[in-house]
Amino acid sequence: MKLANKVVWITGASSGIGAAMVKILAEKNSKVVLSSRREAELIKVKNAAGLSDENSLILPLDLLDHESMSSKVEQVLEKFGRIDVLINNGGISQRSLIMDTDFSVYKRIMDIDYLGTVALSTAVLPVFVKQKSGQFGVISSLMGKFSSPLRSGYCGAKHALHGFFDALRLEHEDDGIGVTILCPGFIRTDISKNALTGDGNKQGSMDQAQDTGMTAEECASQILRAIEEEKMEVNIGGKETYAILIKRLFPKLLHRIVKRSNVT
Repeated sequence: MKLANKVVWITGASSGIGAAMVKILAEKNSKVVLSSRREAELIKVKNAAGLSDENSLILPLDLLDHESMSSKVEQVLEKFGRIDVLINNGGISQRSLIMDTDFSVYKRIMDIDYLGTVALSTAVLPVFVKQKSGQFGVISSLMGKFSSPLRSGYCGAKHALHGFFDALRLEHEDDGIGVTILCPGFIRTDISKNALTGDGNKQGSMDQAQDTGMTAEECASQILRAIEEEKMEVNIGGKETYAILIKRLFPKLLHRIVKRSNVT
């Protein structure tokens, strides 16, 4: 599947990987729907990418507002008449020990990262079924495949996405619908700065591993390539991606490696 002239909807499009994907899609001549909570930032991303009003739609969206998703889908259809790809990129991370984390933080993370993504995807699903075509891009994480200290809620939400979208793929493959799950590792974005601490406040600082990780632009390029190739699941990053293989073959070894790591 080539993304030229396709209607591609991206959540979390106001910064980081999402903004980088918008720029690449503009170069591919895609029709792009940009969503996040921050409308002013979406406009900046649209203008920086050189998208025209004809080929783009600024659509503010809050993943906590699960009941609004059907109306958002209608707005996209009113503009473009179809949806070809939904890239579920929006979300939030966590940096706190389990003992120090208020339950409300876990609820917020699940409501955004998991249930918000499920709410939007299930609102788009009938459109894909009617079209007999459509591709879900799901930005999970390597933390969706194994876990780490300080990220218990984030890991739980990302693990849940794998379970849900693997089932969706099985149920709707015969409808011409695909699912590509993307698992980035350390990517140079503000995700750690915006991560929730135990009391729900933002961490406000960059993790060292994040700061030295892959650029958002390279990650975005690999994500879009995987979607065009209709891959089922792709790991993205540097040496941290080897943890997937280590866990499969030597789970106790991975446990020891992560436990010894300077996790922040």
